[in-house]
Amino acid sequence: MDALFDQGPFAPCPAPFNLAAYVLSHAQDLGDKIALAVVSPKGAQRWSYAKLEQAVRGVATGFLDAGLPRGGRVILRLGNTVDFPVAFLGAIAAGLIPVPTAAALTTPEITKLADELDPVAVIAGPGVPLPDHPAPVIMADALEAMFTNPPADYAMGDPDRPAYMVYTSGTSGRPRGVVHAHRAIWARRMMWDGWYGLTQTDRLLHAGAFNWTYTLGTGLLDPWAMGATALIPAADVEASALPLLLKRYDATIFAAAPGVYRQMLKSDAPLSLPKLRHGLSAGEKLPEATRLAWTERTGTAIYEALGMSECSTFVSACPDHPATPPASGYPQTGRRLAVLDSDLNITKRGSAGQLAISNRDPGMMIAYWNAPDETAERFHGEWFLTGDTVEMAEDGAITYLGRGDDMMNAGGFRVSPVEVEATLSKFPGVAEVAATEIRVKSDATVIAAFYVTSQDVDESALSEFAQTHLARYKQPRLYVKMDALPKGGNGKLNRKALRQHWEADHDQA
Repeated sequence: MDALFDQGPFAPCPAPFNLAAYVLSHAQDLGDKIALAVVSPKGAQRWSYAKLEQAVRGVATGFLDAGLPRGGRVILRLGNTVDFPVAFLGAIAAGLIPVPTAAALTTPEITKLADELDPVAVIAGPGVPLPDHPAPVIMADALEAMFTNPPADYAMGDPDRPAYMVYTSGTSGRPRGVVHAHRAIWARRMMWDGWYGLTQTDRLLHAGAFNWTYTLGTGLLDPWAMGATALIPAADVEASALPLLLKRYDATIFAAAPGVYRQMLKSDAPLSLPKLRHGLSAGEKLPEATRLAWTERTGTAIYEALGMSECSTFVSACPDHPATPPASGYPQTGRRLAVLDSDLNITKRGSAGQLAISNRDPGMMIAYWNAPDETAERFHGEWFLTGDTVEMAEDGAITYLGRGDDMMNAGGFRVSPVEVEATLSKFPGVAEVAATEIRVKSDATVIAAFYVTSQDVDESALSEFAQTHLARYKQPRLYVKMDALPKGGNGKLNRKALRQHWEADHDQA
């Protein structure tokens, strides 16, 4: 049987359409219901659906009054406050294209992105590094002053037109802007039953930062589109406090990256969560040890999903269709997926190959920003090539076997080794450097930098250099000095060999 999943297309996106109008449509019938609570052990900041929509449409008015042209890019440099989703949706409501960025990016990093995007504005929170760019900066206090503006009409239009951009690291070492259409939010309805088991009565707590696309979609936009309540920990909340928040605020669904589950399990704090129905995991492969430990401690399951910035999540387990490990889940109903062999032909079920997504998928990106060649390289006829190696079982279950490239994963963020290597190679005395993700425990991996020197190098100084020039999630956690780096017959760096040799020489218990 061919390794192809197709049970018919998903319902088409309505037209005309606006992503923000769709997400906040329940403000009309659930205006007084709590849409968002930013929670901490000290209390919660609560926003009703009516208050949230007023702020979003008020911000849209403010952007238009400021002369920001429709279709212009707006860079978001905001922390974990309600300003982030209000600015994101406000820009979309006004016909602008918001570009969320990680607050941890340094000034040189965000300047590179700004030079590429040529934004019409930058929305910034206090203390967040800003780009060296002439675009006007709208600070958070000025943004908040827009919340009470008269509400703007939503900019309706073709659901295939650009709505927002997110950045993902590429194997070239240069982050790539992924342009998504308004229809992308409509495609996420396939996750409601296929992953979340989401209902209007749910209270979903997501442990990630607002500017992460996993949090933005799963933690905010999808609960609001359903009419549920989103719970987000305040910026200063540690993982050790999450069990308290889950219990105190009656969370029924918990979403996080595997690393957060591991941190919570390390604590001796009770994990008695009577209202929790289940957990969700994405961003990196969920270790089986973590899954089992969580279920033993809480009595609830974790449902995993596979996805990527270019098409969000498309393979998942769910309460109605749990997957048997090591499978991650099943293609969501409405998706069209295939597993391709080395010749890019559909292989047979039970055979390993590259996971591919149909270009007909309504959640598929429009393109990489200003990169037509890179966009074309990712498509082979109908199929978008994910670069991930998987196997499709006879019943359609998908087992993730590994990345087809050398991309690293740091707490759910994809990190290019080339970018890390290019930065560290600028440090005096570093002759060669290779970055790779290594397993330091059975359920934990870190980014490691293996380097060859031409003169004495102070490792602490090298680490400080990385802290200055790389966002925290990109910084190596381990530095290993080598006499030489392994290379293939063509002189190409063999990161896989580095990883395998290090792990073989160290205890992974």
